[in-house]
This record gives sequence, structure tokens and C-alpha cells, in this order.
Amino acid sequence: DGGGSIRIPASCCGLFGLKPSRGRMPFGPDAGDPWQGLASDHVISRSVRDSAAMLDATAGPDIGAPYLLPNPAMPFLEAAGTPPKKLKIAFTARSLLQTEVDPECVTGVMAAADLLRDLGHEVEEAAPEINGDAFMEDFITMVCGETAADITEAEKITGRRATWHDFEPGTWATCLMGRQFSAADFSGAVRRLKLTGRILGRFFQDYDVFMTPTLGKPPVKIGELQPAGIEGLAMKLLGRLNAGRIMYLMRNIDESAGKIFAFMPFTPVFNATGQPAMSVPLHWTAGGLPIGIQFAGRFADETTLFQLAGQLEKARPWFDTRPWFDKRPPVTASALT
Repeated sequence: DGGGSIRIPASCCGLFGLKPSRGRMPFGPDAGDPWQGLASDHVISRSVRDSAAMLDATAGPDIGAPYLLPNPAMPFLEAAGTPPKKLKIAFTARSLLQTEVDPECVTGVMAAADLLRDLGHEVEEAAPEINGDAFMEDFITMVCGETAADITEAEKITGRRATWHDFEPGTWATCLMGRQFSAADFSGAVRRLKLTGRILGRFFQDYDVFMTPTLGKPPVKIGELQPAGIEGLAMKLLGRLNAGRIMYLMRNIDESAGKIFAFMPFTPVFNATGQPAMSVPLHWTAGGLPIGIQFAGRFADETTLFQLAGQLEKARPWFDTRPWFDKRPPVTASALT
């Protein structure tokens, strides 16, 4: 999960997905700090219990780890079965990156806020101020640089020079752009991304948990976010020409990234801050598509998130629910058996 790759599929599939804090999961022995600390490993699960048990089994520092997090107050599996104290929870349905948010996602957050109040928590609308355009530009710069480095490393491992034949057009175009940025461009982008942690750190002095939609839209069709038409052809042509310096390529990457950030304007912020964040399947559209609700906690405080997730799972169970489509009735596990 370097920008939401645990929480996004969890939201789209009606499952539970938690991204642990930076440094909670080991990355050794062949990696130190993937994606400049923005990436974190864990699982997608149907139940909160399974996610907590897996984190108990896999979390902790390995030899040479760049971070050392405090041990949790209790095993995560125990936390998943322990109701939380009364929490002060901030929420917003507005995009953290100033993009549009689908009404279904807004409805899901408002319903979740009502549920949290019914459970006895203090809930109020509030959000940190983040410069969305600057954040997206810096995130793209980081991804381009890391993709270029990945492909360069692959060349060393395979002993041959990579070409556009080896990768999807978007990946190859991202690599070409990464090779055009200077070291100062890359370093500056990473520095600014990590300053987001200072903004959220100040925000979390007043709140235990921050709630948003997981995504800005309901699940999209397969391939919908891939470059298509003229945009896709341009990426293929310029990639074959290795035309990394042509401004048109950068414009196409910006356009593609804009579509992606409109879909996921909430998740990457917590990769930049390193905070734990989870997607909980609490809302469903009338057409049968799941809408995940994201909850972020203070740095290294997965315990509170698991406690809250366990409480929400008990109050609004989802284990037997499956995504369905159009106007057909939902399919449950019992119906499948």
C-alpha cells in the first residue's frame, strides 16, 4: 500500500483493509524504506479478526530496520475484541485534494457519522488543510522517480536494457519522466510530502480518529482508469520513441494522474504521513456496490483502529455480504452454499 493499494481494493470489494503505520511491518532483507517510507505491507481480509491476527503474526522490526515502533498496548487480536473508549472523531466528506466527491461516498460518511454517535462517540466535522495540487504534483514526482529506479534495478538483475516492450505504456511513460527529473526535484518532492505528517500531527492533537470516504467514487469498471483513446496512443508512441523530454508526455501523465487522484483523493495522504488507516465496508449503493469508509489513527496507534473496527463490525456486520450489481438482490454466503 503505497497510495492505497490495500484500502482501495478493500473498499471496492466490500472487505476490510488496514494499512499499518510506517515501520510496523518488516521489509528486509532486500529493501530498506520502499517508496521513501510511503509503502507498507499487510493483508485484505473479510473480518477484522483475521487482519488483526495476521498483523500480530507478521509485525515487528527485522535486522537493520530504519524504524522502531513502540509495541502495542495489547495484541491486535485482543484489541479487535475490546470495545474502544469514547473517542473524539473528526470527519469530512470533502476531498483532501480538492477534487469532486461522488454523492454516494458523501452519503456513506454521513451515515457512518450517525452510527458512531449512536455508539457513544463524539463526532464533529473537521479536516486538515492540505494543498491538493502541490501534494499531487509531489506524489507524481516521487512515483516517477521510484518507478525509474525500479526499472533500472530490473535492468541490472536481468543484465539487459529495458524497452517499452517490457512494460505497460503508463508504467514505461512514468519511468521516462522519472529519468528527466533531477535529484533536487525528487528530494524536494519527498521533503514536501513528509511535511504532510506535520500538518496531520497537529490535527491529531485534538482528535483520536479521522474519518473520510475511502474513495472519491464508487467502484469503477475494470480498465476505466487506464489511458485510452488519444491519451493512450500518445503514451505508446512517445514511449516507443523514448521521448521523455516532450512536454506532451508530461501532460498525458498529469491527465492520467488527475483521473486516478479523483478516484482516490483520501488514501495517499496517510501514506505520506505514515499513519495507520483502514477501510471499513459500511455502506452499499442501491445498485449493489460497496462504499468503504476510511478511518485514520495517530501514528503507531493501530490498537485504537482495531478496537473501533471490531465495534463497527459488531454493530453493522458485513461478513456475509457480497457485492451485487444492477437491481438484483444481494448475494450472501448462505445463498452461495
